[in-house]
Amino acid sequence: MSAVLSAQVEMMPMGHGDVDEMLAVERAVYPFPWTRGNFLDSIASGYSSWGCRVAGELVGYYVLMLALDEAHLLNLSVTEKRQGMGFGAGLLRHAMRSARRGGAMMMLLEVRPSNDKARALYRHFGFEQIGVRRAYYAADAGREDALVLQHPLAEVSA
Repeated sequence: MSAVLSAQVEMMPMGHGDVDEMLAVERAVYPFPWTRGNFLDSIASGYSSWGCRVAGELVGYYVLMLALDEAHLLNLSVTEKRQGMGFGAGLLRHAMRSARRGGAMMMLLEVRPSNDKARALYRHFGFEQIGVRRAYYAADAGREDALVLQHPLAEVSA
């Protein structure tokens, strides 16, 4: 961790030139990753895409869609070797503040029930389950449900 503290940590917008790096992270951490098309379409649609770099290396990113007074966190990923070091929390905090500045009053997201690390992160930030999307995600044994979580953005803490 001390090496991380001494290295330069930057949050920066992601664009078309960053898609290859985002794909590399995505493919390394998910058995059913987003495709190049998912990233390109999100960027072309104007969704907010931000990455966290440590000494120039992409360690994580998020993709956020704003619609009226709601934000939908579409993707938040951190490289496996950097998980558990606070980067996911930093990205989530940045996404929540960005959504709030953009006028959103509520953030929504989906998460796999099997993704214990992500669920713990969202729970830490106070997200609450409001529903289930049946057979939402591809899975080794067919499909996996998605838990739908929400968090009011009046105050962003954690």
